[in-house]
Amino acid sequence: METITRASLVENICQEAGLSRRDSAAVLEDVLETVASALEQGESVKISGFGTFSVRQKGQRSGRNPKTGEEVPILPRSVLVFRSSQLLRAQVNHEAEVNFAEDAHD
Repeated sequence: METITRASLVENICQEAGLSRRDSAAVLEDVLETVASALEQGESVKISGFGTFSVRQKGQRSGRNPKTGEEVPILPRSVLVFRSSQLLRAQVNHEAEVNFAEDAHD
């Protein structure tokens, strides 16, 4: 299984959009910075046909130290959540393409 890297994304943008590598890298950085900035401010980022990134707050709770069994508090924190769209799930599962908007009206 191959891992897609920032460099491979830049290369893909370069080939698909016909931009220089420098411009492709700038476009990718702008998109990633926009997404990261929105999430940092607590906003959700919805990319139609792909999914939604959001930040969820987890409250303080109790946990156990696995070595000692001692109960320890787990401090409140923010966690990043990604919920994929139905279209992306269908594509990943190699299901036939479905027009969900049409199905909703039938």
